[in-house]
Amino acid sequence: MITIKEIAERLGMSTTTVSNVIHGKPGEVSEDTRKKVQDFLDEVDYVPNINARNLAQNESKIIGVALKARANKYENLIMDPFVSELIGGIEETIRKEGYFMMIYISQDTEEIMRHVSTWNVDGLILFGMLDDDGNRVSTRYKKPIVCIDTYSLDGIKHFTNVGIDDEQGIYDMVSFIISKGHKRVAFLADYDNGVDHERFKGYRRALSEAGIEFHESDYLELRPKSDEIEESLAEICERAWRFTAIMCVSDLYAVTLMSALKDRGISVPEGISIAGFDDNLLGKFHRPALTTVHQDVKKKGVVAAETLFRKIRGENTEEQITLPTHLVIRDSVTAPRMGA
Repeated sequence: MITIKEIAERLGMSTTTVSNVIHGKPGEVSEDTRKKVQDFLDEVDYVPNINARNLAQNESKIIGVALKARANKYENLIMDPFVSELIGGIEETIRKEGYFMMIYISQDTEEIMRHVSTWNVDGLILFGMLDDDGNRVSTRYKKPIVCIDTYSLDGIKHFTNVGIDDEQGIYDMVSFIISKGHKRVAFLADYDNGVDHERFKGYRRALSEAGIEFHESDYLELRPKSDEIEESLAEICERAWRFTAIMCVSDLYAVTLMSALKDRGISVPEGISIAGFDDNLLGKFHRPALTTVHQDVKKKGVVAAETLFRKIRGENTEEQITLPTHLVIRDSVTAPRMGA
């Protein structure tokens, strides 16, 4: 690769002049000189050394994205439509800012931090943090950080969390289901923590305000790993007849359950009503189309990345950014069957 020094010698100019053109400082050189240098760069297909430029500017132009995957849930985190859409929004925003993205996925917070702390990144986006994960990260990593869907950041002032009101979103949907005449409504999730816990609280609140008593058997636990999911779905479908509606913690689980019910001759919504959360493509294209709680997952990723860049520039940011949700009423929820 030809160097700036060699270009300057070929053109009879100083290295400073050539460098100013290459690094986009046209105000330092005349238009004729800029054109002469640029024409030569095009002729030799010159590619700037990005690492050298970033080192000189004391920045890496890299944003780290660390995702924690639960051992009892994910075998391939990226396969989850929610995660794929989220990463898409993050990557698009990072690229538009002229930065690059590095991703690390692990089930172990300590492992994530060991690797991320060695990266020369300008900032970090975290997803999937639970319990005291936020506190553990804050003691190891001091550059700008933005979290997504995290409920464990109390007292950590230099973090920002981007999320939604998960409790209210589920509350609104369960209230709608109850308004259709349902009194036996189950809740399906895989883990009572983090986002799922907040959604479970919203479900319980809606039942309570409607005067419907909650029983432990109303909680349906899905075991999503490939070697357990079929047995788990069989158990859930065996119990489904006790309910007229099931509120699922995600669209992915709602569509999975609807398929399992159909395989066993139970129709949706005639036999049982099903609702989800996210409003992704799975629910839109499934038949019957899924009634769900909409959140703009791509925007969540975009806002997280935009907020991180504000932090990198030294701007003040909120501790919590809450994006809106709304109900999307389609075909999978109707009035309960006669006599139910």
